[in-house]
Amino acid sequence: MDSREFIVAFSTKRMRDNDSESSSSSDDMWDAALSVRGKRQIRPRIIGYNNAVACYTDHEFKSHFRMSRATFKYLHGMMQKDLLRQVKGCPCIPSQTQLMIALWKMATADSYRSICDRFNVGRATAVRAVRRVTRALFKRAPLFIKWPTGDNAAAVMRGFEESSSFPKVIGAIDGTHIRINAPKEDQRDYVNRKGYHSIHLQLVCDHRCLITHCYAGHPGSIHNQRVFRLSEVSKFLNDDQKFPSDSHLVGDATYELQQHLMTPFRDNGFLTRGQENYNYRHSAARIAVEKCIGLLKGRMRSLLHCLPMTRVDLMAEYIVACCVIHNICKVRNDEISVIVLPRNVNENQENYDDRQVANQNAPIQKRIRIMENLP
Repeated sequence: MDSREFIVAFSTKRMRDNDSESSSSSDDMWDAALSVRGKRQIRPRIIGYNNAVACYTDHEFKSHFRMSRATFKYLHGMMQKDLLRQVKGCPCIPSQTQLMIALWKMATADSYRSICDRFNVGRATAVRAVRRVTRALFKRAPLFIKWPTGDNAAAVMRGFEESSSFPKVIGAIDGTHIRINAPKEDQRDYVNRKGYHSIHLQLVCDHRCLITHCYAGHPGSIHNQRVFRLSEVSKFLNDDQKFPSDSHLVGDATYELQQHLMTPFRDNGFLTRGQENYNYRHSAARIAVEKCIGLLKGRMRSLLHCLPMTRVDLMAEYIVACCVIHNICKVRNDEISVIVLPRNVNENQENYDDRQVANQNAPIQKRIRIMENLP
């Protein structure tokens, strides 16, 4: 007999011999193990916080959720169907509670542990609620983040010229970094020039700080100009319909001068008075996007500190969802008080060298014409 057959035969015989003696005891042990496993440990949490929210004043509600009650009801009515689970016999928490959990996570630097205690839910439930809300907002991004066209484009150009005297500006563009924890893979790629891990966000906004285009998801080590080249906006530059009346974007010195993207004159210490005036007017127009970034991070404070996520593939969706909320609040005149400090361009990114575009005569001549016609 083979040794393996012997072991199997011996084990089978031993089990058969002991079956009658141990059947009752083994059943008792199995039942005991199941009973221990089936007991769910109930953690003490806050009970009835939703009732406390109903008693908040309008100011208190806005200070916590970073929007008014009217805007909250508008958001809830818009995405309520997306927050309901379609599986029968498997109910989920109310859609209003899911939206409150997501907004609390986006608008504060609070941890999931604290949020679960506050809303009396498990961690998995809270994570799923945030993902449902961000996914619903992400799907509706094209409805609220639109490139200006027609009469709207003309109104944007008038708005920029009234505020800065810089003509034919259809938008201001800039990039910002969203701090993240070190990802599990390719950690070095996400370290930006300031030494921390981040995700890149590129924004275009109008004179009202309404976001007209956003592009997120690239690692923080990538330069602003490269992110721009990879974005949809770089393709817009070849489409005159996107820039009616030979309009243009305004961007800082990290971008390349182009026909539909005006940048400041490089300050080498020998600028003429006209060039200094051009840079001043250009900066007055471009400050709209600086303010927009400050308002976005001031309202959605999870973008200001550290993104509360570990999955890199979901970060861009989360950031775009925050941009949608920003636009909805702007359209509804739901303003918040945020102190916006202008950034120093030289500290933000290295300047783009104008000598690299010396062969592009048309954008250089356009910038000179604008300079000569400025008040």
